[in-house]
Order: sequence, then C-alpha cells, then structure tokens
Amino acid sequence: MDKVFIEGLEIPALIGIYDWERRIRQTLVFDLEMGFDNRHPAASDNIEHTLNYKAVSKRLIEFVGQSDFGLVETLAERCAAIVLEEFAVSWLRLKLSKPGAVRGARAVGVIIERSRPTD
Repeated sequence: MDKVFIEGLEIPALIGIYDWERRIRQTLVFDLEMGFDNRHPAASDNIEHTLNYKAVSKRLIEFVGQSDFGLVETLAERCAAIVLEEFAVSWLRLKLSKPGAVRGARAVGVIIERSRPTD
C-alpha cells in the first residue's frame, strides 16, 4: 500500500481536563500516514489526481483550531473521521502528541489506525 504522510504538523488547540488547560492554547503535534494509491497521480503528474496533503493539513488546522475537547483520544478520533470521510484515503495512522503534558517526557498522546468501511 502506498502512503502519503504529514509529519510534525503543529496546531494550537484548547485541550485538556484541568482548569489551567482550559485557559491556554497548547501546541499539539500531528503525524499522519494515509493509504492512497499513488500510481494514477504518478502517471498523470497532475495534482488533481493525488491526495493533496496541503488540503488535508489546512482542514485539520481549521478543525483543531476551533475544537474544545477534554481528551486527545476524542480529538484524534474526530480528526481521523474527517480525513477518511473528506479525502480519498482508504487507511489512516494518526499520531497525536501533546508535548510537555507530563514532566520528564518529551510528549504523550495516542496513535490510532482506522480504515474506511468497505461496502
């Protein structure tokens, strides 16, 4: 399976369960791997035929920037659903990191894998 990836996408967001977290925007870091057949866009050399990672990034920046979830798990699920439903992605691996959330750790977060339901 071919993959298109976005690595280290930093998006400020309101996220967390503690009062102090609800008052400040924290930078979250997203890494995505998306299953996409690259043969057609490679043959045509036409951006119209490919998975436009800039469009995916802009959509996630818009959504996450307006979101207000308590858990990174919830945000990760919502972001995965957006990518699967709005873009021609068959499979997705999404890593959502919350830097500085735990003293002594570079980051914490979740990694999820989701697939588009088959008919």
